[in-house]
Amino acid sequence: MNGEIYNNYVEILRTELIPALGCTEPIALAYASAKAVEVLGDFPESIKALCSGNIIKNVKGVKVPNSGGLKGVEAAVILGALGGDAGRKLEVLETVSEKDRIKTKELLKSHFCTCLLKEGVPNLFIEIHACKGTDKAVVRIENSHTCITLIERNGEVIYQGDADPVKAQVDKSLLNLKDIIAFAKEVDLGEVREVLERQIAYNTAISDEGLEHEWGAGIGRMILEEFGDDVKWRSISRAAAGSDARMSGCSLPVIIISGSGNQGMTCSLPVIEYAKGTGKSQEQLLRALCISNLVAQDQKRYIGPLSAYCGAVCAAAGAGAGITYLCGGTQEQIENTVINTIVNVGGITCDGAKPSCAAKISSSLQAAFLGHKMAMKGIRFEAGEGLAMETAEDTVKAIGYMGREGMRQTDVEILNLMIGKTDLSCI
Repeated sequence: MNGEIYNNYVEILRTELIPALGCTEPIALAYASAKAVEVLGDFPESIKALCSGNIIKNVKGVKVPNSGGLKGVEAAVILGALGGDAGRKLEVLETVSEKDRIKTKELLKSHFCTCLLKEGVPNLFIEIHACKGTDKAVVRIENSHTCITLIERNGEVIYQGDADPVKAQVDKSLLNLKDIIAFAKEVDLGEVREVLERQIAYNTAISDEGLEHEWGAGIGRMILEEFGDDVKWRSISRAAAGSDARMSGCSLPVIIISGSGNQGMTCSLPVIEYAKGTGKSQEQLLRALCISNLVAQDQKRYIGPLSAYCGAVCAAAGAGAGITYLCGGTQEQIENTVINTIVNVGGITCDGAKPSCAAKISSSLQAAFLGHKMAMKGIRFEAGEGLAMETAEDTVKAIGYMGREGMRQTDVEILNLMIGKTDLSCI
């Protein structure tokens, strides 16, 4: 295949499949806060957090890792300021101590941190203002969870940038389903083995935790209890269990994709379990993971990092494509799996990160398995039926446009409902 495309796909896997401790939106807040304290040079007297609506939405209902069960923007910001290590980026809260947790609860009561909605900014936007006396530090993050675009101290610009220097190394416009499938079949596994095996190890560990202990609503465990132990339901339960643990504050890291741990688990754990349950080789599993991860990325590049469109659908379609590959599916069958999945459940909305994400992952993966079975029997939703287009790639583009542009007002209304701005008595 084309060398430029091949090299970009390798770099996409290397730059996207990275570890993160806890839901990435509160972690991004903690990272920005820890960095602001570092720039200030002292612990602040007060902190102000200016956030986009999507950040507020995704932090409101999820437990901050290593916080002792705390939720919300203020908890993430304060914990990052007290015990965070900015050098660890998405694992910033690994260094938090019990002393930091106790102090965080005290500062929450004193209104040490104020959260304000910032409008007219990218969907992923955080700006931390840390003040002590006449000294002030400002750290801004935009577009991706660790992309710092501005650092100021006392009004002096220390750093300013427009793009994430790591993500700028890759050209995601080269992603397409045909080349993704060719890449998975041809890639020298030595170039991607380390990142994929790390994904297997990390995400399996948190899934084990979710299945073995009570986390969240226990969706993963319930699936096994209610629907049996065949490979399909084990595969679905694996991803749901990982989300159960992650959304409820489990301190184990996961390997993310598209900046999301839920998406990272959804596009990997079902493929891992399915390969194990059907006796596939390690090489087959790694190649299937290439497909699942890159198919998820192909969809997200049209939608963007945060929106009203549930990213679990993108990841589930990737998992379905990987499973079709494991079953010996042709290029057409793999592409049709994607079409069948996203045309079915592309309307699932994102109303923030929280325990019910595990149920949305389950629903999305059930649709992916249905889409896979349809494709293997030569069935696809035909062009002209809703948002199904002539080709798989055009269907991905259509659904992506709907998620990015069509659901823009939906995103606003979801946030208004979540923060109590909409008066339901008038409806």
